[in-house]
Amino acid sequence: MEINSHKESKLVDVWLSREDQTSQEVQERLQEVYRRCAEEKYTVAVFCSGQQNLAEETSALLLYNRRRSAERAVQQRKARKRQASR
Repeated sequence: MEINSHKESKLVDVWLSREDQTSQEVQERLQEVYRRCAEEKYTVAVFCSGQQNLAEETSALLLYNRRRSAERAVQQRKARKRQASR
């Protein structure tokens, strides 16, 4: 388990390996982190190692976002043309 605190943004990020995710000891430590952060009004973000290929999944996400952005741009242009023709 890796814990990083960012005072300027009141954020704590926690990184868990696959082994950490199943460890009772780590889960108990994580509960303590949650409690302390709540007292200090910090936000906690927990990142868990996954089972899939990071490069492939990141590439797929970027492609999806790019395609979705292009679709939205086309929809906005069509909407503007409809409004202009009224």
